[in-house]
Amino acid sequence: MEAAGRGLAIILVHALRNTGLSLEGATVAVEGFGKVGRTCARLLSEAGCRVVAVSDSHEGWHCDSGLDLGRLEEVKLAGGRLADGQVPGELITRQELLSLPVTVLVPASVESTVNSSNANQVRARIVAEGANGPITPAAEAVLAEDGIVVVPDILANAGGVTVSYFEWVQDLQSFFWDEKEINTQLERAMLRASEQVWAYHARHKVSLREAAYLIAVGRVARASEARGIYP
Repeated sequence: MEAAGRGLAIILVHALRNTGLSLEGATVAVEGFGKVGRTCARLLSEAGCRVVAVSDSHEGWHCDSGLDLGRLEEVKLAGGRLADGQVPGELITRQELLSLPVTVLVPASVESTVNSSNANQVRARIVAEGANGPITPAAEAVLAEDGIVVVPDILANAGGVTVSYFEWVQDLQSFFWDEKEINTQLERAMLRASEQVWAYHARHKVSLREAAYLIAVGRVARASEARGIYP
């Protein structure tokens, strides 16, 4: 999950730059303060963004000047609730978090978080899928009409499976990479994938999701043609 959150942060930094938005002062709301959400929030904060809201399965916590993520993480790891953190801010609901006027919204908990009943309330500039399928197709159509960029899970949430691949390669080749090398390789792989998806999106005038799918299908087709289809 550390890898998934790190990959998500890498993809979001690239998305901000591609849309001409500055990291400094960019505001972030993370719906789902688990391992993926916590890691992403921390790394985006270190990159210069201001994380103004997070939520768990119970509630959300919001502070316009930025949250004390370290303290909130301590509380969560100890089994507490966000409201137990005693940090500046206010208690909000998960739904209120989704409608905050932020630069980046990260739904990182469960499927169908953003759906046809609440999509028109989203006011973020970029929505990145930190969970699997947190935006329904109907909701994505609404977001697109509002000019909101959606970074799909197939790209944004690929950090975990990428590092699993690295582990497989190390086992095969008897490599032993330390954490720094893993993170370097992860950043290289995620940025390469993001650059390809954004380039396809711009060239063919399709959504980022469609671009990612078409690239993936094309690779499978080429591999099948080269290797043949086995019975």
